Amino acid sequence: MTPARLAMEKARIHDWPNYLGWTVGLLILIGLVYWLMRQGWNWRRTLQSDLAALPAVPAEPGPAILEGSGRYHGTTTAGNWLDRVVAHGLGTRSLVELTLTDAGLLARRPGAADLWIPAGDLTGARTDSGIAGKVVPAGLLVVSWTLQGRALDSGFRLDHPDEHATWVRALAEDGPRSTAPRTTKTEGVTP
Repeated sequence: MTPARLAMEKARIHDWPNYLGWTVGLLILIGLVYWLMRQGWNWRRTLQSDLAALPAVPAEPGPAILEGSGRYHGTTTAGNWLDRVVAHGLGTRSLVELTLTDAGLLARRPGAADLWIPAGDLTGARTDSGIAGKVVPAGLLVVSWTLQGRALDSGFRLDHPDEHATWVRALAEDGPRSTAPRTTKTEGVTP
């Protein structure tokens, strides 16, 4: 290889200004995409600003009928598993400690606002494969409830997914008593 050709080959390999330009351009593109996603999240929160405030967590929710831990995957409008509700922190995924009492369902979420669903607002429970754009092959426990007349679904995945059927039955039969109509969908669950 001639010295001139070797110099050109070395210059092509070590063309740092070109590499730095592409790197900076890529970082700007990633930043722009992140900013646009953030703006979309904020816009959704603005559109859902008419959602009523969440019920306050009672000081003493009562004795536990059923307890479990897992993950909270989000809340959607009932029947539309892609329409995530982000108002009042309902769109924040987190760990969760679920407690079912005669007074309602308490979801303690470290790092996020706790969720209290009074017994009168619970309308049903089912197992499903996804919610809020998140598909979970092992399945989710989806709790249906109302917030001042607005029907919502909240998705939870317990640490032991085989307990989902127990929760569905407890919410439908043994759990809180309410005057609201209850619906249950127990896919693959035998009573």
